[in-house]
Amino acid sequence: MVGFKLDRNIYMKRLILLLFVLLQTIGAISQESQDSVPKRKKVAVVLSGGGAKGMAHIGALKVIERAGIPIDIVTGTSMGSIVGGLYAIGYNAQLLDSLVRQQDWAYVISDREDMSRQSLRDREKQNTYALSYGLTIGKRNENDGGIIKGKNLSQLFHKLCIGYLDSLDFNKLPIPFACVATNIIDNTEYDFHAGRLPQAMRASMAIPAAFSPVRLGDKVLVDGGLRNNYPADIAREMGADIIIGVTVQGAPKTADELGHTLSILSQVIDVNCMNKYDENIAITDVPIRVNTTGYNAASFTANAIDTLIRRGEDEAMKHWDELLALRERIGIDSTFQPTLLTPFSPTILTEKVKLSGVHFINTTPHDEHFIREKFHLDRCDSIDAKQESRIATSMRVDLFYQNADVHTELDSVGYKLIIAAGNKKTSQVHIGFRFDTEEMVALQLNADFPLNTSLPIDADFTLRLGKRTMARTDFTLHPRSFTRPMLSYVFRHNDINIYAEGDRDHNFVYNHHQASLVPINFNVSNFNVKASLRWDYFHFQGRVLSSDARPLTLTADHYFSYRVQANYNSENNWYFPSVGARFKAEYAYLTDNIAQLQDKPGLSDVSAHWRISFPLSQRLTLQPMLYGRLLFGANVPYVFGNKMGGDTFGHYMEQQMPFAGLGHIEHADNHFLGLQMQLQQRIADNNYAILRLSAAQHGDQLKRTFEHKTLLGGQVAYYYNTLFGPLGATLGYSNLTKNFYFCIHLGFEF
Repeated sequence: MVGFKLDRNIYMKRLILLLFVLLQTIGAISQESQDSVPKRKKVAVVLSGGGAKGMAHIGALKVIERAGIPIDIVTGTSMGSIVGGLYAIGYNAQLLDSLVRQQDWAYVISDREDMSRQSLRDREKQNTYALSYGLTIGKRNENDGGIIKGKNLSQLFHKLCIGYLDSLDFNKLPIPFACVATNIIDNTEYDFHAGRLPQAMRASMAIPAAFSPVRLGDKVLVDGGLRNNYPADIAREMGADIIIGVTVQGAPKTADELGHTLSILSQVIDVNCMNKYDENIAITDVPIRVNTTGYNAASFTANAIDTLIRRGEDEAMKHWDELLALRERIGIDSTFQPTLLTPFSPTILTEKVKLSGVHFINTTPHDEHFIREKFHLDRCDSIDAKQESRIATSMRVDLFYQNADVHTELDSVGYKLIIAAGNKKTSQVHIGFRFDTEEMVALQLNADFPLNTSLPIDADFTLRLGKRTMARTDFTLHPRSFTRPMLSYVFRHNDINIYAEGDRDHNFVYNHHQASLVPINFNVSNFNVKASLRWDYFHFQGRVLSSDARPLTLTADHYFSYRVQANYNSENNWYFPSVGARFKAEYAYLTDNIAQLQDKPGLSDVSAHWRISFPLSQRLTLQPMLYGRLLFGANVPYVFGNKMGGDTFGHYMEQQMPFAGLGHIEHADNHFLGLQMQLQQRIADNNYAILRLSAAQHGDQLKRTFEHKTLLGGQVAYYYNTLFGPLGATLGYSNLTKNFYFCIHLGFEF
């Protein structure tokens, strides 16, 4: 028995030894087999800076994908960092192509607010002033340092990078990524290999003076092109064996081409961007140099983007044979096709989605409680796009959070609602200017001071300088209720010419004081309702009558009026809408002693206009408009009587109604009804040709309104929509004046 046990132990030991030798042999064979298979070389794509010219990168990426080249590393600078960063998280070339074409770049590269998330008053202000600048009182504003703060760019980057918003290692992205910025504290290169991806892209493209820099600790970061506009060396440091580079950097300008300030500034930037350029091109295996002649860093129009993407694709195709030859050098066979990443894109709420939770970022407990209560978030288990928009609007309007962002994120549990407050609204200064052939030059300044008291107050001050002078002060309270009570005072000094059938009839100069108390001021999205009590005082300083002018009595007097107004505007563009509608109606009861007017019943003033836009094609829009003003009462003070002429309501006088074909203000009877048909043709991106036809009836009594000859007028106009407001020329004719008139104007309306 003992011998049997001994033999069994020996047998087991021999069996274990045999298995060990067998496993070692298999491991050695496997290792030898692996060593015999050549490792695939790492490929990097390097994308240069160049502003809008960097759209060409997308076309080049299309060709690289088509050639079946795997991309293991992406580096970029400025626009190259944006395209490269998005590509690194999964936006392939086709998705990037669609993405850049659908953006409103005029909005993205500005600090303008999204019209859909503004009150009507804020929307009007945005379309009145050409320049806006933030003021910080008592502490430094982190967003100072550039004409453009980059608010909309940052918001776009955040939306596109949802899922990659936290601080992270860029080497752990679906494709390892790095981008370059310049630290202007010591003029050194700062390479982003980690951090918050939207912040890295924003810093890399911060063109000095144009965009505010990004502050990161003790660093002040601007456009990386100043130190390394084509970062092939970084790709090599990240382990790239083969580099495919796309550069949109052109040759420096000659002395003859440096004829203006912008060209000189561009040359300074271009010269700095040559730093390290030659060395980095030298280590590039396939350098794709895209010809961007005719375009610059600000060429963000639809036609320019289309052309630049196509040029990038065409230039890359010239290197098609080189790209195919790379496949063998990389170590892949002819059947290999790289796997395209699926992007982690933001949730688009086309219908209600179930919420797993609500998360607030940078809000005070008081403000968080207000939002939860207002939108019943503690009892809300689902949300849609409209609710998202309403919450974001409330964060901005009710709580003064300037960069509030509301979106959903998908996690392992479900969709969570993220409410990020951003910075509190800061004081703003706005500057507008206008030139036209009637008033020549006018300048308007506005300062908006949000007072972050326990009951938030908006203090707004406006000054207009020109032939018509105006000073205005508004104080708006923001209680936690449906209304925004307002108190305002306006002083106007007007110098007005009134015409009769095309000839100047009289001129009068007067001062107008106006104070309003608005207890009801209700805003919901595109809709506003006001109820107010108003006091007006007119003091006339002089008048000049023509020889055949009708008698005119002007006396200083006080007036009190009760007013109710409804205003709706869903148009997609303030000056050149293609869809949407605009409606405004007001009823006023005018007195001189709270109850009566000149010891008789007060004057009832009913006015309204309604316009809707019908898109006939992608560029052609039909816009019919009905409008009118009816005055009921025995006495109608001259300063409240109907006036007509010009293109807009209330441009020269509050009661002025537009009429195509009349270039000056004409008197109209107490009951006025008008119809306007407008045909608007968009040409290219920012050019508009407009035809307006008007018809109107007016009379001293409502029943006699249609007894008089119908007024007819027409107008053709051409506008170029500039950053400083529309630049236009207008030619008109009417059967009232029987004369043509021509006018030129530049700037926003005020």
